[in-house]
Amino acid sequence: MSLRREVRTSLTFQVDDPTAFVLALEVAEGVPAAVESLRVRLDGATIETRPTREDHGTRLALFEATPGILQVDYAATVIGRAEPAPVDPLDEVVYLRPSRYVQSDALTGVARSTFPGLAGWPLVRAVGDWVYDQLDYRPEASSPTGGAVETLDAGAGVCRDFAHLTAAMLRALDVPARVVAVYAPELEPMDLHAVVEALVEGRWVVVDSTRLAPRSGLVRIATGRDAADTAFETNTLADVTLLSMEIDAQADAPLSDDPDEPVELS
Repeated sequence: MSLRREVRTSLTFQVDDPTAFVLALEVAEGVPAAVESLRVRLDGATIETRPTREDHGTRLALFEATPGILQVDYAATVIGRAEPAPVDPLDEVVYLRPSRYVQSDALTGVARSTFPGLAGWPLVRAVGDWVYDQLDYRPEASSPTGGAVETLDAGAGVCRDFAHLTAAMLRALDVPARVVAVYAPELEPMDLHAVVEALVEGRWVVVDSTRLAPRSGLVRIATGRDAADTAFETNTLADVTLLSMEIDAQADAPLSDDPDEPVELS
């Protein structure tokens, strides 16, 4: 029987000035969503969004809002699993480069001295274990402008920080690595989640250095170089205030995760 996953996001914003929004909440193109809905309302009135597709099947919803209370509700039922992510030859160029939050060039020396003589999945697994050992999961330690270097210095952060440090270490070791925003059944505490995909022997395999959710249940939302490419909400023209955020992700069967086995995001 196919695995069934139910995912849901509810966001409430206070908008004080005219603002342009970009949302990345919908499951990615290629994810088998049997039922899906996205509702955006301003003071109760529906706002029509403009759907746009980004790289790797990321689906964006664009719209503008005037001052008021903005309510965003998304829900999807995912039945079965997506096909493995394809590998584009350009991926091996883009996802080896340093990026805004993944400063792999600044961590090359640390990476090479820490992981001599390893390659392939054993190397990727070792990097994930190392990041888990180096960092504590502490929301108060995370900074919206901090990257991998700052996270390593702080010794703590949230899922995006774990992902940035993992991706930076892998890129510094010549392993293409990218950040993926996901829905994560059995995640504790429940939230939108960030993991890493590493390119190993022609496959994108998942690395979750937080160990907070089984990799077998993850559902792809957005994929990119770092959190700048995978943010669930981006606004321009004015600042907004996030008043509330509720996330839920459930699977209809218990999920397993063997840390010794490479897993592809499905």
